[in-house]
Amino acid sequence: MSIIPMKALLESGVHFGHRTHKWDPNMKPYIFTERNGIHIIDLQKTVKALEQAYGLVRDTVSAGGVVLFVGTKRQAQETIQDEAQRSNMPFVTTRWLGGMLTNWRTIRQRVNELERLERMRDKGDFERLTKKEALILSRKIERLEILFGGIRQLASLPDLLFVVDVRREETAIHEANLLNIPVIAMVDTNCNPNNIDYVIPSNDDAIRAIKLVVGKIADAALEGKAMRKEEEPIAKPTRVVMAAAEEVELSDEELLGEATLAKITVRTTVQNLVEEHEEGWESEPEVDLEVLEEDLEIEFEDEVKVEEAEADEVEADELEVEEAEADEVEADELEVEEAEEENEEELED
Repeated sequence: MSIIPMKALLESGVHFGHRTHKWDPNMKPYIFTERNGIHIIDLQKTVKALEQAYGLVRDTVSAGGVVLFVGTKRQAQETIQDEAQRSNMPFVTTRWLGGMLTNWRTIRQRVNELERLERMRDKGDFERLTKKEALILSRKIERLEILFGGIRQLASLPDLLFVVDVRREETAIHEANLLNIPVIAMVDTNCNPNNIDYVIPSNDDAIRAIKLVVGKIADAALEGKAMRKEEEPIAKPTRVVMAAAEEVELSDEELLGEATLAKITVRTTVQNLVEEHEEGWESEPEVDLEVLEEDLEIEFEDEVKVEEAEADEVEADELEVEEAEADEVEADELEVEEAEEENEEELED
């Protein structure tokens, strides 16, 4: 039994194509007939294509893959967003930015910037800024949310691309072809199906037709996730054990500050000296530990002062070099200006 009955496709208007004079000859195998100047799509091929796409999406998601839903035309925006969120998949509904796949690293950096600004806002950091700065950052968050809100959960390139309206999303399909990402698309009679890996011949303008097809693709993703969850419980305990085994204890240098470490070093040095000479001090007067600690602290402070003095000398040398370079540049500029003035005077004479 097919996943979508033929009656549902007819009621949704999936079979209606464009006017005959707007057709693309490459869609001829998917056209059933012509009626009143409009091409009629062969729904038998639509049903087979839907079954193939449904199985592909289900198997891809069950194996841990991700499907990116793309539909920026007005009729498809709301449906794409709702169905993608229902199946917990990424989506693009506002505008396809050039390089969203081929320049993924830069796109991911912008998503990270959006998340960073939202953390600042949630922590209350915007309240410490001026009203104008906070307003600018808030508008930046809104703009980034519009452009990248649908792909925030997309950690890497998708495994499949589902597209509504091939002509409008030509850039997205081209990038997917360059990266060898399979493309599933609703293709109308006025579109070229040559760059599509899995063609679903369908009306891509009617809202009911879009809802029907996109809903089935989302159902396939949900079914794939259900299959994945059935296999997960066996692997979970091993992950927990591995996570516990990979825990690493932090050293004192990573946990404590520099001042605390310096004091600990002084104490340890004193204790080592006492232990080394403990036998020889039995007949001698007791050693004042506080005096030893003070001496070691003084030595430590002297070393710090020497390092600071060396750093000041290096900074002074760098400043002298920069000043000399600046003087040379100014002298060259003056010579050039004088030469230009002389040339102007000669020209005037």
